[in-house]
Parts: sequence; structure tokens; C-alpha cells
Amino acid sequence: MVNATEPIHRTQPIISVAGVSKTYASGFRALEHVDLEVRHGEIFALLGPNGAGKTTLIGLICGIVKLGEGRVTVAGLDIVADYRAVRAMIGLVPQELTTDAFETVWATVSFSRGLFGKRPDPAHIEKTLKALSLWDKKDSKIMTLSGGMKRRVMIAKALSHEPQVLFLDEPSAGVDVTLRKDMWAMVRALRESGVTIVLTTHYIEEAEDMADRVGVINHGHIILVEDKVTLMRKLGKKQLTLQLQSPLAQVPSALAMHHLTLNADGNELTYVYDPRASQGTVAALLDDLGRAGIKLKDLQTTQSSLEDIFVSLVEESR
Repeated sequence: MVNATEPIHRTQPIISVAGVSKTYASGFRALEHVDLEVRHGEIFALLGPNGAGKTTLIGLICGIVKLGEGRVTVAGLDIVADYRAVRAMIGLVPQELTTDAFETVWATVSFSRGLFGKRPDPAHIEKTLKALSLWDKKDSKIMTLSGGMKRRVMIAKALSHEPQVLFLDEPSAGVDVTLRKDMWAMVRALRESGVTIVLTTHYIEEAEDMADRVGVINHGHIILVEDKVTLMRKLGKKQLTLQLQSPLAQVPSALAMHHLTLNADGNELTYVYDPRASQGTVAALLDDLGRAGIKLKDLQTTQSSLEDIFVSLVEESR
């Protein structure tokens, strides 16, 4: 058996999910033969629409949802056989705000540390509260805080026992833009210190900014796991928008092979293309436009975002 205090071998995944399925008592099949590995020290973004299985999967790994079929290990420890050791390695920030309303911020975060058998460490609690801009609220009762402040208290509780893996399930819900930036700065610092972070978010631009790798889940199936940079390169499309000097009634038949889209006003053409296979295609388009007597006022290029890619993947998996 692996001891939770022993050094982790970073050549192995810190989280391994193998053949996991989950059916609730109602008969709803939330997960279907899920296989997933999360690497040490990465930020892994798990994306999917509502009801896709994200929260169920996180709950299984964290031990708060009973495992159905399959096996899950964290740092080589089985989540069922070695439940206490695994749970001590994990910090979880759930979607729901569940804190003791009558306790102070300091008391509730310190108590959470004790729940995992950790000795009191006021210096660590102070550091965590300061990192989350909660230090001036340390003596405030939870019930007096805003929703965004309560969310950050949940994060502080999850970090109180210095976990090796941190799960953030929609952590920025209800958090304003300024506080969100502070939170992500802290997440990056945690990653730099070696903490592995698994993130779910509906703010896909956050995943695009933060994640090292991306997984997409829908209807309980993992439909893709890919390095973010590779994913953007493989699936990202470019769009060329051409503003015309004179409006067109329709796209000339001589330009049909370019599959251009004309806007309602007739003064703008849109050309979508794959940058990997576009050698000469844009130049050929411009040449053909010139031969057709179409003059341009301006043009601009945009790249598909991770949100565009996510939407297309989910639609394809329906």
C-alpha cells in the first residue's frame, strides 16, 4: 500500500479513473465507462453542459458520491480501500455554498484543517486568507459576507489542510471580476508549488486562459482529452471578414468554391478556413475577388476560441 506521506512519482498520473460508471437509484446513468488520467501539477479543465456528469465525476473521486463500477486512484491510493488517506490529499470547492453561518471566517477555516488531522498552523491560515483577500474579514461571521466572499471562504477551507489535489467546481460563480482575478492568481501560484488543480467552469474563457489540458464530457461520456495548445491548433478555425466598398446582391458564382457567406446588408463577406491547410487559399481568394471586380474596404482575421470548439464538440456528440 502506498503511504500518503511518501513522495509521489511524477511519471505516474496523480488521478486515474478506469472504467467508471455511475447509475443513481432513480435509474439515471450519470457516467458511462469513463477513463481519465490527470497529470501531476497541471491545471485540468473539465468542460461540459449542465447534466453532463462533471459534478458526479468529481464527487466520485472525492469520495462523496459512492462509486458504482470501475476503479479510481489518487497518487496510487484506491479511493475506496484507502479512503481516509485519499481524502486528506484532496481539497474540494463544491458549487454549493455550505458554511456555518454563525462561525467567523478564521474559526471555520481553522476547524476545516483540524478535520483532516492536521495540527494547528495559524501562519498557514493567515497566508491563505491573505491570498484570497479575506484577512480583513477574519473575525466576521460567515452570515455577514457577500456571496463572492463566501465562495472565497469555501476555497480557503479547501486549502486549509494543504492538499495535493484541488477540485474547483464552478469556483467563480457569483464572484466579481476583480476578486476572480485574485483567485486565479492564487490558483496559478498553487500550480507552481506543485498542487494539481481540476477545474470546472461555465466561463470557458477562464479555461482557455488557465488550463494546461482540457477534457470535454457529455451525457456521461468523455468525448475528448487534449493539451489545450494542441486542441486549439487541431480544431481552431480562422475567419476572414472582408468589408466591401460596394454592396453585393449575392455571391458571384465564380467565387462559389470559396464557400463565402454574404451578410444581410451585402457589404461584408465571411470566409472560414483551416489555418493548417490554408497555404495559398487566402491569396487565391483575394486574386479571385480582384478578377470578379470586387474591391475591398477592409479585412480582418479572427481565430476560433475554446468556447467555439467546445460548442462544436458538444453538438457533434449529441
